[in-house]
Amino acid sequence: MCATCGCGDDVTALIRVPHDHRHADGHDHAHADHEHHRPHEHGPERVPVPVTETVSLEIKVLAKNDELAQRNRAWLAERGIVALNMTSSPGAGKTTLLERTIWESGQAPIAVIEGDQETLLDAERIQATGCGVVQVNTGAGCHLDAEMMYRALTTLDPAPGTLLFVENVGNLVCPALFDLGERQKVVVISVTEGTDKPLKYPHMFQAAGLVLVNKTDLLPYVDFDLNRCREYIHSIHPGLEVIPLSVTSGVGLSTWYDWLAEQRRTAGPAALEDAAGRA
Repeated sequence: MCATCGCGDDVTALIRVPHDHRHADGHDHAHADHEHHRPHEHGPERVPVPVTETVSLEIKVLAKNDELAQRNRAWLAERGIVALNMTSSPGAGKTTLLERTIWESGQAPIAVIEGDQETLLDAERIQATGCGVVQVNTGAGCHLDAEMMYRALTTLDPAPGTLLFVENVGNLVCPALFDLGERQKVVVISVTEGTDKPLKYPHMFQAAGLVLVNKTDLLPYVDFDLNRCREYIHSIHPGLEVIPLSVTSGVGLSTWYDWLAEQRRTAGPAALEDAAGRA
């Protein structure tokens, strides 16, 4: 997509709204509407770029993204929408966490923007909860950016006061760099990934407003030291809140739901300035 992350040329983002239609033949068929292609402007050939030019391009890409993110943040703040950028490695349990959160947290209204390279699978899972959702397929891209976020918001059009979850592409590298206009980044890791995950991906944990350590029901069966992981997190981001939980057993979810309620309670005119400062 760009020199910043090296995730490929000619990336096209596809905004898709899942619909289930039952036809006269009695079979269910899934269709995707609202498809928009956004080709990036890249030259037809790959040419080696000097380091100075690469750095310059990176600065321009991030600066443009930050400008668009501020537009998104203002749009969300005007409507009292609390947007949370959910990031993780693939398989940490973000989608399952969102499903249970929608059912149990008592937070309403809720809407979701799903980010994946391909498929509507996660969006269809969220749609089954009755929650408003759009899918952003990034193709070769390894993260969402502020422009994709804006186009997804335009399609989804969440109601004022919505709690908006943005499930980013599974990746702990590039999503740390690209502000979407969210109120907070929430990092989800699992005990199956290794205690040293924060040390390997420090930029994501520096950018985070909360860390959820999922799948704690598996602690007796894996080599994971929860206390040491928390120490690693705090060595990178002192004071960052860490919530151990298990989506499967339900342990720790009430603390997560309380955190969500606090985010909504404290949302207001000051939230725009505070979130922009963190970004």
